[in-house]
Amino acid sequence: MSWGDIPSWANNTALALMQTLSYVDPVTYEHCCRVAALSRKLALSAGLNEYEQTVAEFSGLFHDLGKIGISNEIIAKPGKLDPKEIDIMRNHPIISESILKPLAEKDSFFRQLLAPVRGHHERVDGEGYPDRLVSDKINLLSRMILIVDTYDAMSQTRSYRKGLPNEVVYAELKRCSGTQFDSQLVKTFLDAHKFFGQTKENNETSIVEYLKRAA
Repeated sequence: MSWGDIPSWANNTALALMQTLSYVDPVTYEHCCRVAALSRKLALSAGLNEYEQTVAEFSGLFHDLGKIGISNEIIAKPGKLDPKEIDIMRNHPIISESILKPLAEKDSFFRQLLAPVRGHHERVDGEGYPDRLVSDKINLLSRMILIVDTYDAMSQTRSYRKGLPNEVVYAELKRCSGTQFDSQLVKTFLDAHKFFGQTKENNETSIVEYLKRAA
């Protein structure tokens, strides 16, 4: 990934897409905003430059956009999904990618979001989806998003369960390090996460801050 320009229309496009998601599924909207912010912070902690941090943030923001195309009965189901429902749910990264593809045809910035968004459920042991990629064949930002996505999903309280404390989530990330998650990125996340609240935001380039101001 290299330095590049962010198109002037990127923020307004993100606002339109995310407002649509917020009307359809406000829980997923809030989750995407948190994952976006965490993705940017992890990218900073991993030593990525300002432009790459912005790519990470936008990728995190859009990672679950495809859930617009999944039935709310499946999205909001409180219990376990059956095998057919799991197959349907596993289409959401592909749907997210397909929503972004017309934008990617217009600008290279959005083109750089496609691989991170499509691959955010790939596992380093090859047991992920949709492409069963292995290790560093998985986009770096995809590997980051999977970690912060898992952290947020486990730590947030939902209608059907209480959020887990950080110590429990950290232990799970460690347990699955090297199989589900990139070991080095887990270490980076665990070392840095307690300081994330002290990280100074760049409000000029943060899409999450832009969405907050537009709300």
